[in-house]
Amino acid sequence: MTLSRFNYLAAVVLSMLVALVSYRFLALGLDDAFPDFKDHIALRNLAFVAHVSASPVALFIGALQFFPRMRARRPALHRWLGRIYGVSVLIGGISGFWLALGAVGGPIASAGFGLLAIAWVFSTAQAIRLAMAGSFMEHREWMIRSFALTFAAVTLRLLLVGFMVAGFEYGPATVYIAWLCWVPNLIFAQWWISRTRNGNAGTRAANA
Repeated sequence: MTLSRFNYLAAVVLSMLVALVSYRFLALGLDDAFPDFKDHIALRNLAFVAHVSASPVALFIGALQFFPRMRARRPALHRWLGRIYGVSVLIGGISGFWLALGAVGGPIASAGFGLLAIAWVFSTAQAIRLAMAGSFMEHREWMIRSFALTFAAVTLRLLLVGFMVAGFEYGPATVYIAWLCWVPNLIFAQWWISRTRNGNAGTRAANA
């Protein structure tokens, strides 16, 4: 197994694990499952429930959508999962923006999480629009950007563990995590897209 394939599979497995673990509130209840979010649960309950219910669906389905065999062999399933992904992102993004306005880390954290929500919905809307227009290469590129932002759910948790080990409490940590959980993801996605474009251009030139 190549390193790039290992990294891809690791990202898929982490996405699915985080998505599944996110539904622990069904067994534990909101307060016990999310002890650091009592203010959100009390003051923005509808937005919080919508976010923790829809976002894991986007994370799980987004990971599935990148399996090339499924796209090739089951295009109808790919399209239906894409629709569910889009609706999940819309719900998760709108509710996430509302929650960002009351972020524990203050205005800097609010700005980071708020921009994440806007970029998440925008990139997904672009991907869906391009798919409907038949521009499948551009659709794939925007889906890579969209999933990079979806994957912020994973990087946020990994960063949170690191900050906690370093002695940070949740509130102060979110000032940094609100940006670090998605900006590097988006930069990496853009690098990957550019790398793929250059590779495709080189292949076309060699076959010309």
